[in-house]
This record gives sequence, C-alpha cells and structure tokens, in this order.
Amino acid sequence: MIEQYMQTSRRSNPMTSLCTEVDWQSLNRDGEELCGDSVEILRPDDCTTVTVLSDGLGSGVKASILSTLTSKIISTMIARNIPIEECVSAIVATLPVCSVRQIAYSTFTILRVTGNGRAEVIQFDNPRVIFLRDGKHIEFPVSTRTIEGKTIHISDITLQEGDTFIAFSDGVEHAGVGHLLNFGWQRSDIVRFMEGLYKREYTAHTLTGALLDQCDLLYEGHPGDDATVCTVKVRSRAPVSLLIGPPCDPDDVDKMMNLFFAKAGKHIVCGGTTAILAAEYLGKTVNANLPKERDDPSIPPMAYIEGVDLVTEGVITISKVLEYSYQYLRGKYNYYALSHKTDGASRIALMLFEEATDIGFYVGKAINASHQNPHLPINFSIKMRLVQELTENLRSMGKHVKTSYF
Repeated sequence: MIEQYMQTSRRSNPMTSLCTEVDWQSLNRDGEELCGDSVEILRPDDCTTVTVLSDGLGSGVKASILSTLTSKIISTMIARNIPIEECVSAIVATLPVCSVRQIAYSTFTILRVTGNGRAEVIQFDNPRVIFLRDGKHIEFPVSTRTIEGKTIHISDITLQEGDTFIAFSDGVEHAGVGHLLNFGWQRSDIVRFMEGLYKREYTAHTLTGALLDQCDLLYEGHPGDDATVCTVKVRSRAPVSLLIGPPCDPDDVDKMMNLFFAKAGKHIVCGGTTAILAAEYLGKTVNANLPKERDDPSIPPMAYIEGVDLVTEGVITISKVLEYSYQYLRGKYNYYALSHKTDGASRIALMLFEEATDIGFYVGKAINASHQNPHLPINFSIKMRLVQELTENLRSMGKHVKTSYF
C-alpha cells in the first residue's frame, strides 16, 4: 500500500516568493494492513511548515500507535514553538512501554521550515536526512544534545530555492537485505541514486515516488519492514489559472476575462465557446490543432490562441484530468508516462499537479444548449461537479485553490 500527502505553504522572501512542498509515501511491511511509520504535517501560520516522520517499534498495530502518538505530539508542540527538551520529555512520559522489551520506543525526524528562509532539522535514531542543493548532496553541520537519556541531533540551515530534504525510516535502508543486497541499501547508495535521478523540475511527489519504487524493487515486492519516504522541497510559487465556460450574464464576459488574464502565471482555456470569447477579448483567432495521430482518441484535440498557454475542449477533457487526480492521490499516478503524452488532459494534469502551487478556477455558469441534449452524457450539473471534485482533489494535494463563478 502506498499513501501520499503533499502540502505547500506560502512564505515571504526578500528576493522572490517561495513555497515549501511536502510529499510522503509509505510501503507497509509484507502482510501488515497498518504501517508502523507515521507522518504529520502542520502549518501553524502562512510562513511555517512543520513535518514529523516517526517510526514505531516493530510493525503493525502497536508500531502504528507508537508512531502516531509521537508524530502528533511532537508536531503539535513544535508548531507552538515549545522547546525540543519539553517535546522529548512529553514523548518519554506518554508512550506506552513494550511488555516484551520493556522500552517505549519511537524514533522521529522533525523538519521545520520558517518564513525567514531557514530550516531546522531535529532527529532521534532515524537515518540521517539527505540534503540536496542543485541536485548534489551536501552534508550539513549537526550539533548533539542529550535529553532524557536520548541523543538528539539538531541542525539549522539557510535555505535556497530548489533545496530538497529527503527523510526516511530505516525500512528504506533495510531494502534488499536477504534479497538483492547482502547488507541492505547503504546511505551512500541512496545518495547516489537520488543525485542521479534528480531534475530541477521534479516535484517532491515525483522524487518521493521514485525513491520508494526503487525501495519496493529491492524488496522484490515483499517489504521486510515498513518503509516511509518524506520529501520537503523549496520552490518558487507557480500560479496557474484555468477558465472554463462562458459567464451566465453575457455582460460579465469582459469582467471575467479581465480578472483571468490579469493573473500572473500560466493560463488554460477550456471549452469551444470559452476559447472563442477569450480570443475575441485578446483580439486573436482560435487555430485548430488536428494532429494525424493522437495519444488518446477519446480526448478531443486542442487548439491554439496567441497569448494563452493551453487551449482544450471542456467537460470531456476535465473529466479525464479528474480521473488522473484520483490516481495521483491513490499513488497510482505515473508521471513518466503522462509526461510523454501530448493530449489536452495530460498537459493540464501535468501543469496543475507538477507545476502549479496556486491555482485559480474561473468558471462560467452559462448553460450550453448543446449540452442539454438527453442523448449526450454532458450537462451543466456535471460540469459543476467536475470542477468541485477537481478543486477538492487539488487541495488534498496541498495546492492553494480559489474558485470564482460568473
């Protein structure tokens, strides 16, 4: 089973507007329904993101309880700026003691990114966080403290755009033991793998998925331990605006277009009538794009308008984008396959899922007479539902989404 979560948080920067992108995924130990690792992500304000990865003792239900308690307690306390000494003391006092080993044991990794362009990394007994800058591994300075008998490693790092932190549980380093590797997947091998894989345009989701896929491969599909990867990436905010449908009141066309095209970033226009209105507003023409061969014949062909980044058909295309969004959230999304497709749905999906951090939907509520044909599987309510579901899924990915109706 693969679980995934991605969240972005806005933060101010003197030079540019950056955001923190967080994604995590897990592999359960073979035969276990619950993962013994837990990840908790909190945003106490618009400038701070707190991410905690915890690994509970053993596997299954007990490990899940231990790691969940640890991640929730520590993330809540760190988000409230409570000192790490008090956080560790609270964990020691709270965790139940294993009846067999007589220890209350749960490791943790804390990554706190703040609006002043700094990251704090705090770790207890988890594999050391891998830090990539410009795709190359850098060892950052670490100080050590002993709290409640536990050795805590603490680092403070000044951030740059593109900086990437990769945290993981020891199930990743155990990959391959007794299978393809004698001593597991060594940290140096993981570093080389991520350096070789890294591309600047890859999102936290893509990097996390690639590392965990390789981990699963080394386990030959039968993980001997819970394995969790959590990636935190600092990136520029990338706004994308999507326009679909003409406004209910024809007098609102200019207002709708003014607001849509005034937004910075990339612009997507969906729907034939909508494309005509957008072209008229820009003083341009709609040029059809009819390739001889298409990746997916079920997706209508795209068009082109000078000044617009992407022009596609409306409801059928968005329906396919929605399908891709569910695949993304369920861990079934294949970035590499989608990136080689050229149809409208694939290109919208890549733009919204991979590029965008802030998304604006501009939705016209005019009823298209051709869609009211009872023999066609399209009507006004379906369009509204598609937009609403897609909005919810994008927010679940951590995107900042705003929808305006006209």
